[in-house]
Amino acid sequence: MHIIARRVAIRFGSPVLSSLCTSRLTGTRRLCTMAELSPEQVVFNKPKVELHVHLDGAIRVQTILDVAKRRGISLPTDTVEEMTQIIIVESPGTLTEFLGKFAEYMHVVAGDREAIKRIAYEFVEDKAKEGVIYVEVRYSPHFLANTKVDPIPWDQKEGDLSPDEVVRLVNEGLREGERAFNIKARSILCCMRHMPSWSMDVVQLCKKYCNEGVVAIDLAGDESLNCEANPEHRNAYEEAVRSGVHRTVHAGEVGPASVVKEAVEVLKAERVGHGYRTLEDQALYKDLLKKNMHFEVCPISSKLTGACDPDFTKHPVITFMKDKANYSLNTDDPLIFNSNLHLDYYTAHKYMGFTEEEFKRLNIKSAESCFLPEKEKKELILKLQEAYGMVQSTAF
Repeated sequence: MHIIARRVAIRFGSPVLSSLCTSRLTGTRRLCTMAELSPEQVVFNKPKVELHVHLDGAIRVQTILDVAKRRGISLPTDTVEEMTQIIIVESPGTLTEFLGKFAEYMHVVAGDREAIKRIAYEFVEDKAKEGVIYVEVRYSPHFLANTKVDPIPWDQKEGDLSPDEVVRLVNEGLREGERAFNIKARSILCCMRHMPSWSMDVVQLCKKYCNEGVVAIDLAGDESLNCEANPEHRNAYEEAVRSGVHRTVHAGEVGPASVVKEAVEVLKAERVGHGYRTLEDQALYKDLLKKNMHFEVCPISSKLTGACDPDFTKHPVITFMKDKANYSLNTDDPLIFNSNLHLDYYTAHKYMGFTEEEFKRLNIKSAESCFLPEKEKKELILKLQEAYGMVQSTAF
């Protein structure tokens, strides 16, 4: 992203982050993200693992403009600065409001082969710049298709790009990015809570491409409108269990702890996306601690979607940290939150008391909880341990 695209017009609770700059667009004081952070503000400049980030929420603004121009799609503006202001969430709102932001640009890239492969490749490049050495990126193949999907999303005319080919194109882009930037990238395919008819197709795609980069299935969407998983979602997850497909579920972000309980007990989730509301059910939380359940935590996201208290000093991840829970730090949708992974780490350090040792611990836990085959997982853990100057575990 460009310099302006890295400025976030939000106050991060009380107190606020100290690195502020003035927007040329509005004259308001804005929080600077990594483009303007000083070297000492990069609090963990070591190899990292990221497990919860959406491909369609991590597209470069310039790419959206480039594709729109090539395809002859009209947008409200043709500048990065102004388009950024249209897309980003600037202050805490609701998950529903946040999800509405995708409509500002998804019609530009959906249905376009060149664009889909490009955003996957550029995503890997961006993560490599943040020091990520392994990433699992998730997306809904149906939201990027324009045929063999009902309804066709984003008011597109029917074309010839199916969800199956979307997965193939993303895989190609990720592989090319891996080779170019010395990073390992795998993908997770998302079912959508409001589109249960897509879910069985998603698990079949997970099975088809399990040896070509797809490592898991996810259930995403608006928890506040669709708390309980539809029977078609449950059937898809039962098929995933039978077929050995790894499973994660967005749960307990804005929905109650009961959604987390359903994710773990009914859908057999191996990881929980967000999971903050788990703390509302202490019996469930203690049980998941014993089971070493992994929580995919997204600090910046949780503020701007209204998932958590806007005061970062009260964030649920502080409890996870103190309890030595199994969790990761992630960006979720850096395009819409105008952020990057360094900002999430800086926030955790400045307002939540995170130390370098905790950053090392959570990244090791992230590697242990990733969906790579065991041999590759052990190699990843060892790579982190060596980078962190840790003694190799006797288990390996």
